[in-house]
Amino acid sequence: MNLWLILPIVIPLLTAVITTLMYPTLRAQRWVSLGGATALLVAALGLLNDVWHNGIQVTQMGNWRAPYGITLVADLFSALMVTLAGIIGFAVAVYSLTSIDAARVRFGYYPLYHFLLMGVCGAFITGDLFNLYVWFEVMLMASFVLLALGGERGQLEGAIKYVTLNLMSSALFLAAMGILYGLVGTLNMADLARKLSATAQPGLVVAVALLFLAAFGIKAAIFPLFFWLPASYHTPPVAVSAVFAGLLTKVGVYALIRVFTLIFIQDVAFTHTLILGLAGLTMITGVLGAVAQNEFRRVLSFHIVSQIGYMIMGLGLFTPLGLAAAVFYIAHHIIVKTNLFLISGVVERMSGTFELKKLGGLYRAQPGLAVLFLIPAMSLAGLPPLSGFFAKLGLIQAGLPLEQYVIIGVALGVSLLTLFSMLKIWNEAFWKPLDDRRPLTEDRRSSVALFIPIVLLALLTLLIGFGAGPIFALALRAGQELMQPTDYIRAVLGGP
Repeated sequence: MNLWLILPIVIPLLTAVITTLMYPTLRAQRWVSLGGATALLVAALGLLNDVWHNGIQVTQMGNWRAPYGITLVADLFSALMVTLAGIIGFAVAVYSLTSIDAARVRFGYYPLYHFLLMGVCGAFITGDLFNLYVWFEVMLMASFVLLALGGERGQLEGAIKYVTLNLMSSALFLAAMGILYGLVGTLNMADLARKLSATAQPGLVVAVALLFLAAFGIKAAIFPLFFWLPASYHTPPVAVSAVFAGLLTKVGVYALIRVFTLIFIQDVAFTHTLILGLAGLTMITGVLGAVAQNEFRRVLSFHIVSQIGYMIMGLGLFTPLGLAAAVFYIAHHIIVKTNLFLISGVVERMSGTFELKKLGGLYRAQPGLAVLFLIPAMSLAGLPPLSGFFAKLGLIQAGLPLEQYVIIGVALGVSLLTLFSMLKIWNEAFWKPLDDRRPLTEDRRSSVALFIPIVLLALLTLLIGFGAGPIFALALRAGQELMQPTDYIRAVLGGP
């Protein structure tokens, strides 16, 4: 049994239980949460190191051989995603120390937060579709309550939209699994990949693949299934918005990449061309929505949709370089987008609003915060030498040999509109003078807890940009593993 595979699930579970038992002591809950998040990050880094040096790692729970038991498996892509979950879990745990009010802590914020992290990590390392469904439901329950926690009108409205669409996604996922099990008699992903390659019903397999595309497409917020996201992600507290923006949609993207590189590769010309078209439409609709908004978090929410298009563009290209660029893009975006949401929370604390028209003067009042905003904002837009530039460059380099000039043109055009919307936030919130009032100042202890994760994520953004060579090498190896599913199948099932 590989403990590195089990710890990313066990640590947040234990943290959630302990914080529940510490219900009367709010301060103890906060510090236990921070300790659990730190331990998760350490375990995630240990898993990544293990996979990097020793290859794909597999654990069969209860000593039941695959495909009959519960399989936990981590290739480089899974290990990297768990590591990113650990980074975001730690950053938001620090931010939550002063940003989450006592009432929400009493109503279970910290147990729910760590149950959410458990669901995210479980989804990344599960080896069968049924348990992927289970982890999706764990995430859905925790995220729905976190979204509604506080009971404000806007929160409840956003939570209802969120849970309704995600329940539809779960129903589609369950139906697709039932058809797939009836077809080949297994839900273990490695076993599915082996058996579907020899199926005599390729048309039915493609139909099931489209059901999975719809189910995971809702969770990933791709076109035209994205409208629940900008309607809900701006409603909860900023710490909740940040972890949602950084991790939840990426679980949907992870699931799409996993099943459409391992299981559904029978008719790549159809399925992956369709994904490529959806990628372009997702980019366009997301960025146009962002340009039209005048509320800080709604602009960022629409940009989540837009940037998802870049990630599935790499999947649609379906080459080692395309998948490597998608993996690199996911890593870049998780760090950058979480940081932008955290910065929006500091802006709201200082100015009392998220409305861009009511903001102003922050460059003069808080020049440090202005610089911290520019780093992720310009990275999101793809300016060199920041991480977003290398992520988009990799996608363009992957598309050129395939002569996919339309999607390349869309990607470049959307980058310009992304830059425009980031400059709109800069002009409205930071650069223009504030007419009647000055931004409020935070007390020093509160500011430290809010700024520590922002500074750390900004430094990571710079590290990914200036250290793009070795990090892209890791992503390229992950992309090569995804393009060679036989290694994954052999690791899980054994044999030649």
